[in-house]
Amino acid sequence: MKLIATRGARTDKADQLRCLRRDGSATATPMPRQDILPHDLVHYVVESTLGWRAAFYGMVAGGADIGWAMERSHDAGSGDVADQAIHAEAVVESLQAQLWSGAFDAAMFADGVRAACAARGRAAPPLPDGAGQALFAAVLALDARWQQVPWHGTLELELAGW
Repeated sequence: MKLIATRGARTDKADQLRCLRRDGSATATPMPRQDILPHDLVHYVVESTLGWRAAFYGMVAGGADIGWAMERSHDAGSGDVADQAIHAEAVVESLQAQLWSGAFDAAMFADGVRAACAARGRAAPPLPDGAGQALFAAVLALDARWQQVPWHGTLELELAGW
């Protein structure tokens, strides 16, 4: 699946994300600007790095409308949503907190993941040692790429095999 992130005009409050599936179908959503890497692009880093194919982008690749997939993965009462979708959301939220703080703190990252999972009634995922720091570095690298995209320009990312 291809992700096409398009930066809007300088004065826009949101950019756009379009997901083009292997079968040619597509779905799109606005990406609100937050002064950090957009939430949906943090998902790309988390899910592609950890190989979590049953999370947000896995639902989208499988044919779900992006809005529906967002609702499902954010809904604390969605007991039928795959653990990976809940785990990905928790990891993304914790990484975003790290981005807003301006530095990575392993203990705070782990606490954030545990708290976000607990709020959704799930246990925290087992993550490899150093995964938080590696994800944070990957998010910073993608953010640097995103910041280089000109107004009305695009950044294309690939989820190979999805």
